[in-house]
Amino acid sequence: MIGRWRWSGTLLLLVLLAGCSSGQPTETQATLTPIPVSTQTDVAADGTALAADVTAVAVSGSENAYRFAVTVASPDTGCEQFADWWEVLSEDGVLIYRRVLLHSHVDEQPFTRSSGPVVISADTVVIVRAHMAPGGYGGAAMRGSVNGGFEPVEPDTGFAEGVESQPPLPEGCAF
Repeated sequence: MIGRWRWSGTLLLLVLLAGCSSGQPTETQATLTPIPVSTQTDVAADGTALAADVTAVAVSGSENAYRFAVTVASPDTGCEQFADWWEVLSEDGVLIYRRVLLHSHVDEQPFTRSSGPVVISADTVVIVRAHMAPGGYGGAAMRGSVNGGFEPVEPDTGFAEGVESQPPLPEGCAF
């Protein structure tokens, strides 16, 4: 287990959609409304936040082949400072999936990027967080499952830091 989680005071709305009117679920979608984030604590000398926050998670697809659409708010300034990936982790800090971001998103904040397949069951509880280059982890994350929805959390300092060097890793920044 991760240990203590500090829950954000802001609640997200969950819309759970199940496909197929025959009662045979073939595809599931969980969608969350983005929230304003004010939990960033790492700041540069000029007051610029150095953390990337996951503000929303939407999931589509079917068991063991889910597609995650993750919304990230980050203080991108270009290749010298940008959110360089988001990832899905187990509650005990094992890397399940990572979506590498190939460029900064200076003029697109917050931004959403999708990827998959993420191989989990509908009831598997996961943590979705983003990484900042430079700065690493430290922003707001989401915890939840496809069936239960996702809520904002702030992982304990040091949670799953060992995965930071695991592939896939960015091989540069396009712009």
